[in-house]
Amino acid sequence: MEDILYRLSLSKFRSSFHLTKYMKEYINEKGLDVIEKHAYDFINTRLRPSYIKNDGKQTPMKGHPVFIAQHACACCCRGCLEKWHHIEKGRELTSKEVDYIVKLLMEWIKKNK
Repeated sequence: MEDILYRLSLSKFRSSFHLTKYMKEYINEKGLDVIEKHAYDFINTRLRPSYIKNDGKQTPMKGHPVFIAQHACACCCRGCLEKWHHIEKGRELTSKEVDYIVKLLMEWIKKNK
């Protein structure tokens, strides 16, 4: 986990994402367990399917801490998952892959809250 977070931090684009004051307050108010539940919901609905109609545009660039973490961690679309995490497109994500993505997002959020 540390290796991929380090490599992502070297990317000018990926390292440009930061949590806003509002998002940090939201995380503290809701708690990490709720944020993790949201992450599972987002990943299962927006990334898990084998075919995503709007792939590459399904993750907003603002509005929720998990969305920001997805962009920072290159877990925002199947193209980025393939490029950065070697998880190929065109098939449904496994439960193990969903768990990996959520764990990565939560690690990023914990480090940046």
